[in-house]
Amino acid sequence: MKADPKDQLRLLDVQALDSRADQLRHQRSHLPELAEMATLQASRNEVEDQRRDAQIVVDDLVAAQRKADQDVEAVKARRARDRDRMDQGLIKNPKDLERMQHELESLERRIGTLEDEEIEIMEQLEEAQAALGELVQRVAASDERLAELAELRDRKTAEVDVQLAQVEADRGPAAEGLPADLVALYDKLRASKGGVGAAALSQRRCTGCQLGIDNAELGVIRATPVDTVVRCEECSRILVRTPESGV
Repeated sequence: MKADPKDQLRLLDVQALDSRADQLRHQRSHLPELAEMATLQASRNEVEDQRRDAQIVVDDLVAAQRKADQDVEAVKARRARDRDRMDQGLIKNPKDLERMQHELESLERRIGTLEDEEIEIMEQLEEAQAALGELVQRVAASDERLAELAELRDRKTAEVDVQLAQVEADRGPAAEGLPADLVALYDKLRASKGGVGAAALSQRRCTGCQLGIDNAELGVIRATPVDTVVRCEECSRILVRTPESGV
């Protein structure tokens, strides 16, 4: 392939712009905030799952306490009715009166048992609410930090986008007028060589693969016409001769 030496040197300018654009895109997609956000979001999701489970426990205990309250009140209401009947002298038969007295004693014991159960539920509810409150605070703290990180991410992304837009704007004029076959080869190599399709021959070294070139190969390159596109024997990239090539 033939290409004017000036066009070959311009190809290095295009490569520099493409490499800078690749660096900026990599920087944008690997912001430290993104990694921290991913880790924090995963942790936050776990805590949110725990919070939902804790809320269910609290809701169940609230329902259990409400039922315990109703049970206690129902038994107390029955006790009050029986006492009223006794106090009003509505029960005349001694056996019925004795039976009523036994029933009142039974109701007292039942109320004591229900109140003990109610206290136990209240203690469990207090512990569950404390655990739920802690989880709610942890979720809120995670959300606050995620918001801060999102703001940092957006600001840094915007800054990178400004730089990237400038690089992309500069690339058009840099590549304008280059031979189509040279650009096609460059693009093909860039796609298969980690983004580097053209490299300078600098101080007897390919700046693409960073390997030195032996004297025999340097002799071949030295004898090759300057308008012939040279390729690196090691990495196959376009090897552009410069005043610092050492040939």
